[in-house]
Parts: sequence; C-alpha cells; structure tokens
Amino acid sequence: MPTPIMKSPLALTDLVDWGVIPTKIEGESRTSGKLLHKGPEGRSECGLWVCTPGKWHCHVTRDEFCHFLEGRCTYVHESGE
Repeated sequence: MPTPIMKSPLALTDLVDWGVIPTKIEGESRTSGKLLHKGPEGRSECGLWVCTPGKWHCHVTRDEFCHFLEGRCTYVHESGE
C-alpha cells in the first residue's frame, strides 16, 4: 500500500463534518477531518483533524501523536497538573 501524502493540507475542501464536540466547557468547537489510513483491527489511524476554538473535556485512552499545522492546544491532566 502506498504512503498517503497530503499536499497543502490546510487548503483541503473535501473534509467530513464530524459535528460539535459534546463535552464542551466553553465555546462550541466544530470538528471536521479526513481519515487517510486505518491500521489492522482499527488500532491506529492517520489523518487530518480540524477544529474551531473552544475548551472541552478530552480523555485520551491510547497513545496519540499530534503535529499542529496551525493554532495551539493545551492538555491539562484532570488532577490540574
């Protein structure tokens, strides 16, 4: 299988609307994206995720790697640290 390559990912127009994040704290973040690859048994995924500003609860239940092309994010453990 060839390796997926995105050229000018911020210019993509064929993103899927994934709706509003249901665990919002403030704002109304809408998400959209494009799944490029799903590994065996759905254990890994690769794609593009786009989100409008907001603040919400997020529980990361497995290893995750993020490369930000634009904007910023702050992760805070539920203990506050």
